[in-house]
Amino acid sequence: MKRSVALLIAVVLGIGFAGLAVAQTTTPAPATPAPATTPAPAQKPAETKKSSDVKKAKNAQGTVKSASADSLVVAGKEKGKDAEWTFAVDSKTAIRKSGKAITTGDLKPGDQVSVRYMDHEGKATAMAVQVKPGGASAKAASQPAEKK
Repeated sequence: MKRSVALLIAVVLGIGFAGLAVAQTTTPAPATPAPATTPAPAQKPAETKKSSDVKKAKNAQGTVKSASADSLVVAGKEKGKDAEWTFAVDSKTAIRKSGKAITTGDLKPGDQVSVRYMDHEGKATAMAVQVKPGGASAKAASQPAEKK
């Protein structure tokens, strides 16, 4: 009985080690070779990179100062102090107003916006811009109504 239990444990351990060896050899080698004593950390940077991308996404809220085809300047507050951000805008930037897609040309100085952005190579790149109701265009629309 003891021999059969010992044989069973040996077989299970052998299969476990073989599976571990196969799992390590099927992953592509990293660009810079890792030390032979620590093969597992080669997979961890990929996992931490994904989570760091999520951490890099930031939000800013403020008023549009100017907008062009490739940039957006927003003034607001950061940690209680006045701040001004310049965001790069590209074809991937989603700009929405009242649920509809618009372009940077549709943004007017004074529009209240919320910008989701990421720092990429020292440059803030806007991923999404949401125009809040009640900005400059809403004020302009309400002024003639007040004059009447």
